Amino acid sequence: MEAPSRMDCDDRGDDQAEDSQRGFLGMFSSRNGKPRGDAAANLRTHEALLLLRNYEESGEGWFWSTDAKGRLTYITDSVAQLMGRMSGKLLGTPLVDLFLPVDGRGERQRTLPFLLTKQSKFDKLPLRSAFEGDDRWWAISGRPQFDASGKFTGYRGSGNDVTAQRRSAEDASRLALYDSLTGLANRFNISKKLDSTLAAFAQQQRSCAIMLLDLDRFKQVNDTLGHPAGDALLKQVAERLLKIVGDREMVSRLGGDEFQIILPDIEDRGKLGDMAADIIASLSQPYSVEGSRCIIGVSVGVAIAPFDGLSSDDLVRNADLALYAAKGNGRGRFSFYSSDLHQAAEQRRALEDDLRDALVRGEIELSYQPVVNSRSNMVTGVEALVRWTHRDRGMISPAVFIPIAEEANLIWPLGEWVLRKACEDAASWPGDMRVAVNVSPIQFANADLPKIVAQALATTGLAPDRLELEITESVFLGDTAATNQMFKALKDLGVRLALDDFGTGYSSLAYLQSAPFDKIKIDQSFVRDATIPGSRNGAIIAAIVALAEALEMETTAEGIESLDQLDLIRKLNVSHVQGYVYSKPVPHGELIEHAEAGSWTIKPAGPARQRNDRFSLFRQVGAIHDNHRYSVVIRNLSTTGAFIEGILEVPVGTQFVLDFGEGQLVTATVRRSTKHQQGIEFEQTMVSDGNGGLCTRHRVSPYLIAAAIQPTSALALPSFTTTNDWKAA
Repeated sequence: MEAPSRMDCDDRGDDQAEDSQRGFLGMFSSRNGKPRGDAAANLRTHEALLLLRNYEESGEGWFWSTDAKGRLTYITDSVAQLMGRMSGKLLGTPLVDLFLPVDGRGERQRTLPFLLTKQSKFDKLPLRSAFEGDDRWWAISGRPQFDASGKFTGYRGSGNDVTAQRRSAEDASRLALYDSLTGLANRFNISKKLDSTLAAFAQQQRSCAIMLLDLDRFKQVNDTLGHPAGDALLKQVAERLLKIVGDREMVSRLGGDEFQIILPDIEDRGKLGDMAADIIASLSQPYSVEGSRCIIGVSVGVAIAPFDGLSSDDLVRNADLALYAAKGNGRGRFSFYSSDLHQAAEQRRALEDDLRDALVRGEIELSYQPVVNSRSNMVTGVEALVRWTHRDRGMISPAVFIPIAEEANLIWPLGEWVLRKACEDAASWPGDMRVAVNVSPIQFANADLPKIVAQALATTGLAPDRLELEITESVFLGDTAATNQMFKALKDLGVRLALDDFGTGYSSLAYLQSAPFDKIKIDQSFVRDATIPGSRNGAIIAAIVALAEALEMETTAEGIESLDQLDLIRKLNVSHVQGYVYSKPVPHGELIEHAEAGSWTIKPAGPARQRNDRFSLFRQVGAIHDNHRYSVVIRNLSTTGAFIEGILEVPVGTQFVLDFGEGQLVTATVRRSTKHQQGIEFEQTMVSDGNGGLCTRHRVSPYLIAAAIQPTSALALPSFTTTNDWKAA
């Protein structure tokens, strides 16, 4: 039977209601257990009762009482209703059952049962409602009650709703620890987390990696579409990162377009490289922001404790150096930290200064790589490739100096020179061979580009249809009217347009409907693995070719190096080929010799099958055998093996441990041996370092090194004594 309401108590004098009221309000009608008999006292008691009821009904607070066993003998009815019950239903319920046990939100919660057991008083104890659907917080106070003989009779107390204050405090705490835009951890939060993680892991001798991310071309979004669009884009970036990383607490936004990720217990650079590549691929996919299509990219720097630093300051600084290297090597890449990056950063700054004067000194020149008809083997055009021969350092890779030129605002004068020089050279060639010139997104965004192209054509007399401008998909950032206007202005000049690096992550069929391209260049990343069994790249190339044919466009496959790749490209009806299987880039003088001879036909030549990428280098490393260390020069490094020289007469089958430095050890077996040269096979394949090189998947932990040698003054490998077991070459 449902307990009567307070109105019933007033009107009917119900005994049960009277008993429940006496639990807390009885103090006003008795003294030392004796009833008040005088009229004045009764009047005061009645007034006090009315005042307390008025206070309850105002919602400012509520009252409760328990018996000696902690069971409710009174609770304000309005509060009981908020808890989804009537007061009568809650009478007899243990007070502690009204609230959740400690859940990490407040250490004081766990003291309630203890305080009740110890019969201690308490004030404003924050407790969370235990009733489903009631995410409410109460601050309760209580005083133990004793009878005349000193016997404990229970508690009397009060409570207040502090939900709003609690949520306000949590919001303030969250703002102090989390980025208000993306909801990710902020710089302060992730810094503290990294400090505590590294301190704990150092004691446990565990590894921890961090990644620093910097968005590429994000500034163009803000400048083109405005800051609200930039904010919306950052939210989408955060969502994509969380899908890959998984743990929200380990992903942070440091500010602007910079992010940091903590990856505990990962030191496998193969796994880290795969994750970095996944992040780059995901964040480089197009975004839809406020009805506009946006394309950005990301560069990633990776550092791993304890190999690359033991403190958070060292680790972050070294990850930042790796990020700087990734951006310097073309962006949209990842890079692992290595000690030589300090020197590389200094060299990069020096190269920027030297690049400013390179044109004046005549250090910049062009080479031309033939573009060949895949059926006839006839050269139909060439691509102009810029080369820099530094007066002291020799050849500098375009992958190094082009990003420097972009960051130093040198790309416009450099690009203008390349355009004029290519047109000038092509005008002197007999026949109608075309020349292709790369146009960077920075050049494309400059409204003066059509005027510069027109001036180059007019000055040199080159026919417009012999000039082909290669444009990457990143120019479609924002899909603005200015992009379409630029295309129209260039096509009005009569030049050809080629879509470069098609299929590298930004591809969309939408802009092919409107952009007036004459050719699609298939990126070499699709060609590279197309002949490997199980690869889907062949199907992708076939789809691109079918699309191009439907749109009446030519196709060029880049990076063809082996005969099996060429055979596949021909079967897939790719119209043109560019790669070492036909020719490396040649200087202008050599090109003239071929052009003057009439039609230039090249017979394809190269390895029969695709091989693992090999990196030609002359690097001195350590070769360890039977506790002896030899100095050897390593050449033609690939993921599965290498070619070394420096030791004479090494038997086939001999095992070495190659020491590449910084804890990188690889077990290798000699498979071929001729005098002072050996071909070796690695026991475990090497992995990409993200910048066109290779590194070991794992490294020897400095913790192990420290345990092996004393004192541990530096994180370096122990040296080995060289002997004459074999003759040094």
